[in-house]
Amino acid sequence: MDTAAQLSHTPSGTQWTIRSGGQEAVIVEVGGGVRAFTSDGRDVVAGFAEHERAVGSGGQVLAPWPNRIRDGRYAFGGEHLQLPLTEPDRHNAIHGLVNWVRWHVVDATPDSVTVAHDLVSRPGYPWPLRLQTTWSVSAAGLRAEHVVTNTGDSAAPFGLGTHPYVLVPGVPVDELTLRVPARSRLLVDARMLPIGAARVAGSEYDFTEGRRLGATVLDTAFGEVDPDAEGGSQVDVTAPDGRGVTVWADSSFTWWQVFSSDALPADRLRKALAIEPMTCPPDAFRSGRDVVTLEPGSSWRGAWGIRAF
Repeated sequence: MDTAAQLSHTPSGTQWTIRSGGQEAVIVEVGGGVRAFTSDGRDVVAGFAEHERAVGSGGQVLAPWPNRIRDGRYAFGGEHLQLPLTEPDRHNAIHGLVNWVRWHVVDATPDSVTVAHDLVSRPGYPWPLRLQTTWSVSAAGLRAEHVVTNTGDSAAPFGLGTHPYVLVPGVPVDELTLRVPARSRLLVDARMLPIGAARVAGSEYDFTEGRRLGATVLDTAFGEVDPDAEGGSQVDVTAPDGRGVTVWADSSFTWWQVFSSDALPADRLRKALAIEPMTCPPDAFRSGRDVVTLEPGSSWRGAWGIRAF
């Protein structure tokens, strides 16, 4: 376990490197997410440098909600609440409250690290939560196990997502074959907020059997996911030479967001695909759709991971 990392001047804080065989990942203090992951020396995620902040939310944990909330306003338990507008250009609250805070190490071994953050009660989200993630690497790839506990005295709304960008080195996004086992997608307005849903069958958004992405632009939430034999699901990207990446998630995650990186800086434009497992869709705190209600003292658990092939 390599904990000899910069504590003060590095934008992403302490760096924890975990290794097993040919698998290696770097987990960061700021955001508690994954900065880099390689398999047998091959880059699997498009990360960011140690001297950079996370670009485009890369590798971050998104909680207590993923994606966007319209105007940052919602109601829960008879109370009307207002969150900070962290996407001001679109007047939205985006990606939760823990992606730019410091997480601390709870346990570490050569092939795993557990990090945690205690989210305190605040205006807009008055429920304290204890968030913990165990990151590990093995022959099966990179795995993240999340446990979130309501440490307050009243029920809390909750959702979680993650934001890894995956790639096959040397292969443009347009040449990748994408498979998403979902039957519908959300329709969105100019603020990237849902205004309806549509079946994907027969459309340019139908990736159920896997097809080349081409010039298709995606920043799309996919729902009605077909579960696998274990109740979870997986999204696959495959290069013409057969190399590829799978992002899998257990049954706690029933939505996938896929982003083709078209809004990123020029040096990252369409260089990787963000494959994001989510427990709920965009604007869920307003719609109530698939929002988890965490009772006082109760915990939510979920797991997902990435493997190269």
